[in-house]
Amino acid sequence: MHQTQRFLLSVFASIAAFAAGLNTAAAQEVSAPGGFEFLVYPYLWMPAIHATTLTSLEHEPQVNSDVSFIQILGHLDGAPFMGSFEIRNGDLGFLVDYIHLPVSTTINTHDIFYRGGNAELHANIATGDVLWRVLKDPVQFADIGAAFRVWGWESDLGLGPGLLPGVSVSRSGGWTDPLIAGRYHRDLDNGFGLTAYGDFGGHGGGAHTDWQVLGTVDYTLNPSLNLYLGYRSLNFDITASDGRFGFTAHLRGPILGGTFRF
Repeated sequence: MHQTQRFLLSVFASIAAFAAGLNTAAAQEVSAPGGFEFLVYPYLWMPAIHATTLTSLEHEPQVNSDVSFIQILGHLDGAPFMGSFEIRNGDLGFLVDYIHLPVSTTINTHDIFYRGGNAELHANIATGDVLWRVLKDPVQFADIGAAFRVWGWESDLGLGPGLLPGVSVSRSGGWTDPLIAGRYHRDLDNGFGLTAYGDFGGHGGGAHTDWQVLGTVDYTLNPSLNLYLGYRSLNFDITASDGRFGFTAHLRGPILGGTFRF
């Protein structure tokens, strides 16, 4: 069996096993009204990645790396991890999301100094939200709040020889962005629903923005379990004020997961 197929099967098997265990726990204990509620969101996100890395090379000041969401499984450099966890008590909620995504891809150059190359991209992304429920009725709810996102981003670039000899460049950086966030959910008929989430922020350390949007169609299987399918876009643009690093990245693609309440 092809390596990508084996990986995909192992991911779905892990999610299925995790889901079975959580669903059993949820069936044994569903939170009482007004008490603590715990929600776990395992998911599989397959983003297309479009990244630009600033270098110190005179003839190649920036390098572009691209991989489509259809190709992402074949470009993994290691085992990814994706998941979210939320704790709620009344109108107050704390949400944490974490992504570890190591990928490799080719580099296309449009000059004669270097002839293409390869890029290894490693991202570690943690988002934390404090959300307050400002709207709640039997068919909908809305949350707003403050959040932050911690980034660890690394690029190892290898450029092939052209008029100039081949060269390797490594760039890495870590930073934390303050955000504002919001979430809205609406129940539809026959167990279906819609959910939208967004956050936006950044700071003044260079040209810098950080934002995310997520939209899903949800289906409730029982009071403790629902599934969702949607689309997620996560984006940033940062240049360090001291010139040590500069990155732009757009991660966009379909997302499939579940919500388990216990």
